[in-house]
Amino acid sequence: MTGKRSPWGKPQGDDPADSEGEAGGADAPPPTAEDGGSKGPRNPWLPPGETPPRRSASIEDIFRSGNRRGSGGGPGGGGNFPRLPQRPDGKSWFPLILGGIALVWLAVSTVHMIGPKEEAVVTTFGKYSRTIEPGVSLTLPWPIQSVEVADVTSIQVDTIPEGDSEKLMLTSDQNLVDLSYLVRWNIKDLKLYTFRLAQPEESVRQVAETAMRASIAEVTLNQALSGAGRGAVEQSVRDRMQRLLDTYQSGVRIQGVEIKKADPPQKTLAAFQQVTAAQQDAQRDQSNARAWAQQLLARAQGDAAAFDKVYAEYKLAPEVTKRRMYYETMERVLNKNPKVIMESGGVAPFLPLPEMKKRAEPLPEPAIKGAQ
Repeated sequence: MTGKRSPWGKPQGDDPADSEGEAGGADAPPPTAEDGGSKGPRNPWLPPGETPPRRSASIEDIFRSGNRRGSGGGPGGGGNFPRLPQRPDGKSWFPLILGGIALVWLAVSTVHMIGPKEEAVVTTFGKYSRTIEPGVSLTLPWPIQSVEVADVTSIQVDTIPEGDSEKLMLTSDQNLVDLSYLVRWNIKDLKLYTFRLAQPEESVRQVAETAMRASIAEVTLNQALSGAGRGAVEQSVRDRMQRLLDTYQSGVRIQGVEIKKADPPQKTLAAFQQVTAAQQDAQRDQSNARAWAQQLLARAQGDAAAFDKVYAEYKLAPEVTKRRMYYETMERVLNKNPKVIMESGGVAPFLPLPEMKKRAEPLPEPAIKGAQ
């Protein structure tokens, strides 16, 4: 076979690579472009030593090489994307998997379970369509229709101010009061709540502060600090907030307002305590004066009633009434003075009988100090 020309363009036996290929067997590497060879078999109809011109890869070649690399079966395949197993009939599982994903997506985006305390707003391409009540509802799949669920029954509570910061407000008598209060509200109309206000929760807080300042400006400091005054302020703030929010068409219902703390500012707390103590003393003195006046009035009224009764008896029997009044008057006068009763005549008028009586009385024994 030495010198015999191969039908594929190279003589067999003349090239040392052939002898090495025969010696190495199947382990010899294929000829490459650097060795002067060409990939694949040589065209036997071309003259010896002439290399066929290279052509550009077609779209079929690109997909064919991509499939070989993706499957990892040919040389140069990365093996990063293993092929899916085929069905028994030889077809791919990919269409079935894609169809299952589509069914799950349709089920999730079209069937909606709304809780008993919730409502949902349905929008079609971003425009309001309808409001869903509690229960199971069906809509078109996303992105055709979108559903936004919100809790419309639970009461939300806002604390103003947050934390321990001061919130000073001016009263009608030009005094400052530090207030802390709660606002309870819920959603009345979900459509208005969703579309009318950009930040409905922040709007509720701002309206609450505006209404509180307006209501505090109508009362004095004492009214704001007292219990009865607080109740009137709370009702006034609630009514003002509801009117403002209805004007804004916010879809919010105010359930109540509660003042947690109403104190003077910290910087004037000591002086305010002194004023409060003085006011309490004044109130105590006024109460004592009113009690004393009531006692005097009751005593005077009793004396007047007694005199009226005596006068009625006097008109019936003047002489008897005079004598009785004389006896009663003398009894009251003599009851508090020392007396000596004696018969008339035979007694010297200058005899000091009261002094003699006092001397005749035994003196009281002195108290014994200490134990015997």
